[in-house]
Amino acid sequence: MTGWTIGIIGGSGLYAIDALHDVETLVLDTPWGAPSDTLVRGRIGGVRFVFLPRHGRGHRLSPTEVNARANIHALKLAGCTDVLAISAIGSLREELPPGHFVAVDQFIDRTVHRDTSFFGGGLVAHVSMADPVCPRLSVFAAEAAERAGASVARGGTYLAMEGPQFSTRAESHLYRQWGADVIGMTAMPEAKLAREAELPYALIGMVTDYDCWREDEAHVEVDAVLAQLASNAATARGLVNQLAALLPAERTASPIDTVLDQALITHIAHVDRAKAESLGPIVSRVLGARGF
Repeated sequence: MTGWTIGIIGGSGLYAIDALHDVETLVLDTPWGAPSDTLVRGRIGGVRFVFLPRHGRGHRLSPTEVNARANIHALKLAGCTDVLAISAIGSLREELPPGHFVAVDQFIDRTVHRDTSFFGGGLVAHVSMADPVCPRLSVFAAEAAERAGASVARGGTYLAMEGPQFSTRAESHLYRQWGADVIGMTAMPEAKLAREAELPYALIGMVTDYDCWREDEAHVEVDAVLAQLASNAATARGLVNQLAALLPAERTASPIDTVLDQALITHIAHVDRAKAESLGPIVSRVLGARGF
């Protein structure tokens, strides 16, 4: 087995990965509550994967109801070294039609009702989000998507909206003016929490529709989105298979593996022990190195 354990967060339409071998289910709890569903751990070739459907199997959770803190914490508990999110998105650009995939590299966070950090209450950290996506994992994921038959745009800014309603036309035009390329409801605070957990994170977005900025386009309807999701999901499963084949035999260290070395600001003498213990594997490495 390689040193990679890739957490796959499956978005709308992707609720299972059929190619996994040596499968085991993990029922985990976290200080933030239960994750979206049971985790499934297995392997494809020599690469370990841990799969978690973001909305729960059967799509039970709305974007605002997804417990991103519990999801990321559970993936850390399950031994993940990296996290790849595969997400449904709307397009804000003519050149990104339905069926196209996008390797996102930037985010604009417009969510308003979500818990965005593991830290606070006796243990404070400020991680950098200037470059929110792991470039190494993103390149591998984009190449895997292309090998699976997808047309892939490498790079794009994702506007994370609260939902669950779709945009107004005025909002859609505004987001285009801001420089956003695609829109979705789930990548934030997921990407922020992955960074806090020292998990390199990448996101492959699967375009299901043009957002409502196109005046000659019918407004977004769920039935059309679902039809495109079904097509995208088959390619997404192929992406995971191809990713297993592409990853190097051994995982070299990433700078993201140790971001808390620079981000954790609370003096060791003032760290709240209960808070530190609740965060478990998220902070055990850095606090242990500081003699906590």
